[in-house]
Amino acid sequence: MNWLQIAINTTKDNAEGAEDCLFAAGAQTVTLTDAADQPILEPGVNEVPIWNAVVITGLFNFDNNQQFLLDTIANCLTDITYSCSTEILEDQNWTRAWMDHYHPMQFGERLWVCPLHLDPPEADAINLRLDPGLAFGTGTHPTTSLCLRWLDQNIKTQGTLLDYGCGSGILAIAACMLGVGQSDGVDIDPQALLATHSNAEINDVLKKINTYLPDDYYQQHSDTQYDIVMANILSGPLAELAPTLAQHTKAKGDIVLSGILREQAEVVLNTYSEFFNMDEPVFDEDWTMLHGIKK
Repeated sequence: MNWLQIAINTTKDNAEGAEDCLFAAGAQTVTLTDAADQPILEPGVNEVPIWNAVVITGLFNFDNNQQFLLDTIANCLTDITYSCSTEILEDQNWTRAWMDHYHPMQFGERLWVCPLHLDPPEADAINLRLDPGLAFGTGTHPTTSLCLRWLDQNIKTQGTLLDYGCGSGILAIAACMLGVGQSDGVDIDPQALLATHSNAEINDVLKKINTYLPDDYYQQHSDTQYDIVMANILSGPLAELAPTLAQHTKAKGDIVLSGILREQAEVVLNTYSEFFNMDEPVFDEDWTMLHGIKK
């Protein structure tokens, strides 16, 4: 069947109300997208960012009465400024069309990341199976691939790892599959922790991985130190977290930082040089990975 799509264009202050309105009207799914090409590259620590101008889009069954839905939305949003548009979408296999964008990828010599719906190209390799539907990171972005290649090259023996800003858990899971004995993942988004849990279970490393919201982590692990600390969360939060991440790194332990634009690398490197002996930056396109050893 076809689908009816209704898009509400408004501001971030009204986004939650518009989202609730679409669900109340019977939307099957609701998505939020940027309405003004405003990249968000520097979210604050413990902040879930949203664009200033946002489009909230609801997908409805085609047999709904379009005018009735528009009237319902208008009655619901009487107190805010917005514009509304509709579109008829032809039916297709949405899941299959989306998954076709994901393909197996190799990182270094040992590690592959393979979507669940495809067979691994090398059956004897370390194959991290990932569900794109749960992913907050699939390895396709340079910031993630830089970290995965570092893990492939440097994980040799048992140890411990902290993945701060774990998203899908791809880095913590890869580390365990490559030989790390225990990984802890921290993220501000509960959905990210669910994704990490699911992907860890798929890859048979669930017993090696614990996940935490930041407040829970600090309550339980204020003094815990790790052989490796990784954070792929952009330069602003990285700079703020430097003392915290240093505190959680063992003496002579590794710090691996990514999510840093090339032009931001020097500032972040200088910040972490207080606590670590830092290597030269490693670049991939416009992005940077930094590595150092705890002093």
